[in-house]
Amino acid sequence: EVQLVESGGGLVQAGGSLRLSCVASGFTFDDYAIGWFRQAPGKEREGVSCITSSDKNTHYADSVKGRFTISSDNAKNTVYLQMNRLKPEDTAVYYCTARSGFGCSDTPHDMDYWGKGTLVTVSS
Repeated sequence: EVQLVESGGGLVQAGGSLRLSCVASGFTFDDYAIGWFRQAPGKEREGVSCITSSDKNTHYADSVKGRFTISSDNAKNTVYLQMNRLKPEDTAVYYCTARSGFGCSDTPHDMDYWGKGTLVTVSS
């Protein structure tokens, strides 16, 4: 059974930091791209960042470049999203996703598996 389990969300003041973790199981981690999407209230899901497990190529949405860093520990089947200089507009449920064979994508429909999400709230 494929599982993506997120953790690390919470409440933080603007300018603060959080680190999200995603532990993957049930598939060959090195064969997948792992991405983070987010969905704010009343808005569509959007791609935030993605990493290909095999060669660790990374991708970022323009809105988070320079503030967020994605990384992976293949030995632990875990992907991290370090979020710095958080802004109120970063408030959302953050989802860990996985996609097989085709690399990263910022399109939700391209992703094969989804976690249940973790809530990040940034207060002003």
